[in-house]
Amino acid sequence: MSAKRRSVVGAGLALPLLASFTSAAPDAAASEAGAPDEAAAGRLGTVSDGWVEVRWTPQGQAVLDREEVVVKPVAPARLVKDAHGTAIRFPLRPSEGDPSLADLQRASGAGRLDGGVVFRTPAASFHVEELEGFLHNGEVSGTYVANGAEIRHAPVFRPGLAEGRLTTQSVAPGKPMRVKVAEVPLRPTQELLDRFAHTFGKPSFTLDTVLAHITAEGLYTPPKG
Repeated sequence: MSAKRRSVVGAGLALPLLASFTSAAPDAAASEAGAPDEAAAGRLGTVSDGWVEVRWTPQGQAVLDREEVVVKPVAPARLVKDAHGTAIRFPLRPSEGDPSLADLQRASGAGRLDGGVVFRTPAASFHVEELEGFLHNGEVSGTYVANGAEIRHAPVFRPGLAEGRLTTQSVAPGKPMRVKVAEVPLRPTQELLDRFAHTFGKPSFTLDTVLAHITAEGLYTPPKG
């Protein structure tokens, strides 16, 4: 494989790390379409004034380093630096959903992020925007636009929702509340492992490797009635 082709594939494998969830879609068809169906829309609340943060683990960063991929945010996305390292934070567009607060493992979602990222490799540069992630049946898929071309990726990550930290604001029933889910680990699916092996050879990570963590916060307004 040529160096340029390896760089393209390397960036392509990095992009799904940005897929995330915040709002809900009721079934597989709705997730694929990126919006809830008409019958379910009345049962869904809304998520607004939110953001999503993606933080690579050392293992995830090693995957990017191997392919010499450098990641930079595009406004209004921005870098966030703290005691835990560096992450990229994206504003979340208003959306509909049900975060399944009683049981996070049952959450499903379809959220679009504002801003974008630039992936630079020794051979090429990729401007990525219109990031949209779908969570369904415990797996993350999504779409994005890279250098003007729309790209879809099949489920490549399994979020450990039960391992995340849920914080909710205390409000009266039915009232809007701030909701935050922190440090949700992302692990690869078998499909990602197979794709990586086909392109680069045996991967240095397994199904149990945490490649990134997702933190998301927003104002959740329950459905009326």
